[in-house]
Amino acid sequence: MIISVIGTGYVGLVSGTCFSEMGNSVTCVDKNKEKIRQLNQGIVPIYEPGLEGLIQRNQKNKNLFFSTSIKDSVKHSDIIFIAVGTPTLDNGAADLIQVREVAKEIGRSITKKTLIVNKSTAPVGTCNLIQGIISKELIQRNLSLAFEVISNPEFLKEGDAISDFMKPDRIVIGVDSEDAFQLMKELYSPFFRTRDRFIRMDVKSAEMTKYAANAMLATKISFINEIANICELVGADVNQVRVGVGSDSRIGYNFIYPGIGYGGTCFPKDISALIKLSLKHNYEPKLLASVDEVNEGQKKLFLKKLLSRFGEDLSNFTFGIWGLSFKPETDDMRKSPSIFIVNQLCKRGAKVRVYDPKSMKNAKEKYFSKLDLFYGENKYQIIENIDALILLTEWKEFRSPDFSELKSKMRLPIIFDGRNQYNAFDLNKKDFEYYQIGKNKYGR
Repeated sequence: MIISVIGTGYVGLVSGTCFSEMGNSVTCVDKNKEKIRQLNQGIVPIYEPGLEGLIQRNQKNKNLFFSTSIKDSVKHSDIIFIAVGTPTLDNGAADLIQVREVAKEIGRSITKKTLIVNKSTAPVGTCNLIQGIISKELIQRNLSLAFEVISNPEFLKEGDAISDFMKPDRIVIGVDSEDAFQLMKELYSPFFRTRDRFIRMDVKSAEMTKYAANAMLATKISFINEIANICELVGADVNQVRVGVGSDSRIGYNFIYPGIGYGGTCFPKDISALIKLSLKHNYEPKLLASVDEVNEGQKKLFLKKLLSRFGEDLSNFTFGIWGLSFKPETDDMRKSPSIFIVNQLCKRGAKVRVYDPKSMKNAKEKYFSKLDLFYGENKYQIIENIDALILLTEWKEFRSPDFSELKSKMRLPIIFDGRNQYNAFDLNKKDFEYYQIGKNKYGR
């Protein structure tokens, strides 16, 4: 098939590349000229395991192309995917300006029967909005073209996006016509030969499914963090509680890992948009509001724990930070707890040394450009004479450090672990002062 994917963020770039891997002719479109220039040279502007190799291979095989022109790309397309950003407005609602602009361009550009698929996470009713905008543009062109707008939400995890796309749990398709559904089945069938993973529903239900899925996952994270906070107060160990709870087949272990809170673009943005959508329809979503409140409070509680140990004035202390991205296996720092922690430490006069395997460029250029930080080239370079090590992202390379080397280089053997990566009893024996989530110091 001939496919256009409009938007080259995580969703658009991964989707377009994976479709091209299955032999489709795919053009990914973005108005950012510099990004397209880099992509045409095989330079990938984001870090996602396996993505760069797939892009370069499919460029070489003439299956994958990049362009700044929606008009040139969509006029011959069988399917057009919309995968642009829907950031959060100041009032908490999803900003649909990019979706609207793309819909206008599609309406001004299509020349034949076309299927338009919305992959952007957007409120219920967005496909109807897109349909109306395109229809208006076609009327102005005095054209009568058959087209349909459907919803096909993505469920990709940053860091595992290629695997998620190539081996999907399910393909949700919000569609009205049988023709559109069959075309989507034809497109996705190569990704799973042995089992039908299609879930067909109406368009609005598909739009809601994306929000509901992310809200459920965020709720599980905030739930276990709430339990962790109670555990600290009563002397229980949340790590043991988690095993007792997760072993129940009705619950499971996924997304019940206590920590400093979730970040990224999906969960914070989608929770906020769903709350705003609910309020728009005169319903107060108390649970969703609590999920967001607990998550915001989690990083503040972590900071409070650190300040309880060192005091409000940190001008005489140096801290080392392992991990800046909101999760491992990505360079994405959007809404990462590290942004709050680093800024709060610097605000109180601390010297801060940071290291992350993939996010250093983003940290320097986008998030901490006005801060005087030391950026290490490896994890051990930043621990020299620090008063405490703060772990904020659970990268694999942080799981089994040389604690003897840490202790020999640190001014004080103190670790604040925002992801519960280490064994409190073992660190106690090594004479470390160890703080984690949902458990008293030293694990006692």
